[in-house]
Amino acid sequence: MAVHRKLNNIDNSGFGPNSNVEGGRLTNKDGSTNLTKTGLPFWERISLYHTLLRMSQAKFWLIIVLFYTSINVFFATVYYLVGVDKLMGIPTDGSEAMHFLNAFFFSSQTLTTVGYGHVAPNGIATSAIASIESFVGILAFALVTGMLYGRFTRPRAYLIFSDNALVAPYRGGRALMLRMATYKNNHLTDAEVLITAALHINENGKDVTRFYPLGLEYSKVNSLALSWTVVHPLDEQSPMYGYSEQDLLDSRLELIVAVKAFDDHFSNTVQQRTSYHISEVIYGARFLPMFRRAEDGSNTILELDKINLHEKAKLPEPDVTPVDANSMS
Repeated sequence: MAVHRKLNNIDNSGFGPNSNVEGGRLTNKDGSTNLTKTGLPFWERISLYHTLLRMSQAKFWLIIVLFYTSINVFFATVYYLVGVDKLMGIPTDGSEAMHFLNAFFFSSQTLTTVGYGHVAPNGIATSAIASIESFVGILAFALVTGMLYGRFTRPRAYLIFSDNALVAPYRGGRALMLRMATYKNNHLTDAEVLITAALHINENGKDVTRFYPLGLEYSKVNSLALSWTVVHPLDEQSPMYGYSEQDLLDSRLELIVAVKAFDDHFSNTVQQRTSYHISEVIYGARFLPMFRRAEDGSNTILELDKINLHEKAKLPEPDVTPVDANSMS
């Protein structure tokens, strides 16, 4: 059974100590907080700019295409209701579907200010609609261009993390390990990592969450050129000293990882976060090498697909020193 000792836990983690109000993990794998906010209208709770900036490429381009199509459908419907006979160049003897399709193509030409000249508005109503659409098109493309620039120039760390954290043999004892590496052709210097362990324990019959900053073998490296295996020794200074596999499961351990570094290309500090839930911690394993020398010996090859490559390993029995009852929490 794990012995909970009085260590320097932190109360400014941003999360509450009451375990009963937590829903699942505290931090998602992508570093976002696992939190849903209520009490205000939806449009007051969401930043459209941040949402578009952070979403995946596929979702972003899908939204752009849907937005462009929706505007053209809307204005094509307006032109159709006014009457396609007010648009010079559209044959009036075709089907209604063809009339709407021609109105849609005219709308797309007006929205993008291409204006081939094959179809033109004829009359005050269609000319007014076309002028409004042109104005909407200018604003829309300015916004989209700004978003593209913002997404393209946003400083990012471009880090990948191992899928699992491991409890591995370490210098005759045990250590908690995770691995990371850069996956783009960027170069990070002065990389620094901070890991906070969230442990759920029972104090005086009440389930509480305690947060502990973990001491690391190395918390900072000058250059993150190859992979970096971050090591937290499970020694006397660790809040998980003497924990068995079952003790880790009972504590519902979660590791909150924050990395910041300096990117030479951006000339800016970049950061990235992730987390490891207890279900992603493997007890009794060790990482295998993920880089090797090239066959011609000219350079080093970093195999990113092996970042989570590990094997089973036998752990030494923990040497737990009895703790004085007066120091127990």
